Amino acid sequence: MEAFITIAVFDYIHEIEILKHRLDQEELKYFFENEIMSSFAPMYSTALGGIKLKIHPNDFATVKTILQEMKYDNNLKIV
Repeated sequence: MEAFITIAVFDYIHEIEILKHRLDQEELKYFFENEIMSSFAPMYSTALGGIKLKIHPNDFATVKTILQEMKYDNNLKIV
């Protein structure tokens, strides 16, 4: 996991839930640094530098595309 790189940083634990499912669908190797600590103590998220999405460098293009899709083609609405 030392070769994994950070591609995105999130402030809140709820922001990563749908992304996890999307990355799993593509069978990509990833992990979220600080995810557990942020779920126990959300106020520490900023102090820890946020929740960092770490991926293998070979998956950079695929993950970047997924992040772009989720940013612009998101049909989810907060009610």
